[in-house]
Amino acid sequence: MKTKKYSTISLDKFITKSLYEKNTGYYMSKNPFGKKGDFVTSPNISIFFSEIIAIWIISFWKNLKEPKKLNIIELGAGNGEMINIISRTFKKFPILNNVCKIYILEKSPYLIKIQKQKIIFKKIFWIKNLNKIKDGPNIFLANEFFDALPIKQFLKKNKLWLERKVIFEGVVPKKFFDVKIDIKKIEKIVGYKISKKQDFLEISYDAIKYINIISNKINKFGGGLLIIDYGYIQKKMKNTLRGIQNHKIVNILSNYKKCDITYSLAFNFFKKIAKKYKLKVSGLTTQGNFLKSLGIMHRAEIVSKNLPFTKKADIYYRVNKLIDKKLMGEVFKVMLLTNNKTKFNIGFKSD
Repeated sequence: MKTKKYSTISLDKFITKSLYEKNTGYYMSKNPFGKKGDFVTSPNISIFFSEIIAIWIISFWKNLKEPKKLNIIELGAGNGEMINIISRTFKKFPILNNVCKIYILEKSPYLIKIQKQKIIFKKIFWIKNLNKIKDGPNIFLANEFFDALPIKQFLKKNKLWLERKVIFEGVVPKKFFDVKIDIKKIEKIVGYKISKKQDFLEISYDAIKYINIISNKINKFGGGLLIIDYGYIQKKMKNTLRGIQNHKIVNILSNYKKCDITYSLAFNFFKKIAKKYKLKVSGLTTQGNFLKSLGIMHRAEIVSKNLPFTKKADIYYRVNKLIDKKLMGEVFKVMLLTNNKTKFNIGFKSD
């Protein structure tokens, strides 16, 4: 009789294996986007979302004094929908179209293939490392990027901090297991003292690394990082880790490599990491406020003016899903990180 072999790995390593393991990881072997997939993102819902982002980029470029070079870098482009519409919009602005290069940071060969079939732009490059960016200014776009990065979880019990891990039986994940950890090690990595009011932490070490690299580019060459993601602004962190499959929340252990694994961003944490790397928060608002401030309703009105009722209703239904507080308008936040010299807040005006 064979003895069962047990092993333990950290939660972030489990998420990495589940989502990104070569050939078998969730994102490495399928297209999860859209109604037929496991989830939809804002660019899949309405073309106007990506058009608004394109207009925002043009406004930022003008604020930067219309430089002769501009790099647009999308972090994790999914099925390529957003950057495809952005690049098509740029073609209506020949000057910007000529100075702009587009870079896509993508891990998944499967998704790269889909992106290359969809996006037509003469100066577009796929990269696996942000250090490939050697000049600027740079506008980084992170639409539902950070929520797909592996996270660690830490919880406090009886005044002791524990790290959450996963126990495997052979190649099958079985259950969570918590191990004592020195909180000072975490504080050293994040660069600030953890508040005594915190009793649960969700921290992505990968997110910290990305913001470090991005901050170097922004502080050296100018530009900014636009983060669009679901999350919360309260200071106290909470357990938001979940699996998504067929548009429903599922167990991440029993659906190993078969579901998306995601969490809600603690935007207060991102503020602190930005400060650590000498970036400032030039804007933070809800997705609804951001899109309305940039004229998404006006755009819908113009496009739908002479359309039949059914098509007009569909346009407004989709836009409403993006901006309604009870749908995506409130839970999704938009944050702009820039260097301390930049003064730009278009899209971040309050109601």
